[in-house]
Amino acid sequence: MNNLFPFIVDLKSPTGILAYILLVVLVSWLISRIIRYCILLFINSKQSDRFGRTSIQFLRNSVKFFVGLVALVVVVMTIPSLRSKATLIFSGAGIIAAIIGFAAQAALSNLIAGAFIVIFKPFRVGDYIKLDDTRVGIVEDITLRHTVINNFENKRLIIPNSVISTDSVLNHTIQDSNVLSFNNFKLGLRADIDLARLIIQEEAIKLPMVMDDDASTIDVRVIDIHESFIHMRAYVWMNEPFQEFRGKCALKEAVHKRFISEGVDLPIPISKIEKIGDNINND
Repeated sequence: MNNLFPFIVDLKSPTGILAYILLVVLVSWLISRIIRYCILLFINSKQSDRFGRTSIQFLRNSVKFFVGLVALVVVVMTIPSLRSKATLIFSGAGIIAAIIGFAAQAALSNLIAGAFIVIFKPFRVGDYIKLDDTRVGIVEDITLRHTVINNFENKRLIIPNSVISTDSVLNHTIQDSNVLSFNNFKLGLRADIDLARLIIQEEAIKLPMVMDDDASTIDVRVIDIHESFIHMRAYVWMNEPFQEFRGKCALKEAVHKRFISEGVDLPIPISKIEKIGDNINND
């Protein structure tokens, strides 16, 4: 190494060793940045292949760690004073690593869980997943330690890999993006069911995210008849799961307006009926 850098560093002096270490750190940092940038360009060119993008993005997040590890080995093996003590250094490092590993079991479990997520792919970068009512959104990144989920308020949920890998995950897009949306409606007991069904079907096919283009293919059923209302449900296939909630809201609004304009009987609460009956009896 002295022959390679005779005019730059002297690996026998403390100043030269320090300068050489700084040089290795700088070179490793540049290599890490270049590799991460190249991987980023490759990820952007693979927008449609989310299975591959997940693995590549995880690799991109791992580059800094592995390049730093290689830089450490290079420093130890190329500096004569450190190379002569390499066995002692690495044996001591092994003991220290064992101690640190015992104290940092959570960090190691996150690392292993992250690798398992990338290998077995229960979800991918770009998938729409739900863990519970509060933890739902789009997978934005999978790092060595945690998974980043962007919820629909544009807030990031940072979930440790060891936690998300053991939870039950509802993945809306693991196979395809088509979603069967359940849309519930309540009618008055005297409502024209056939007219209500036709209105729901006609308003559903107007939504841009609905797959059906024929109103008659949308299934609308009477689920139950209660003492104060008729429960109807429309089964609507949507091709965009990220827009399902917006579609449900738009359909409910449009159907309600049609019900009012076309005189479809709407449900009246039992308490309201009893109050009206009491007023009639008093009169």
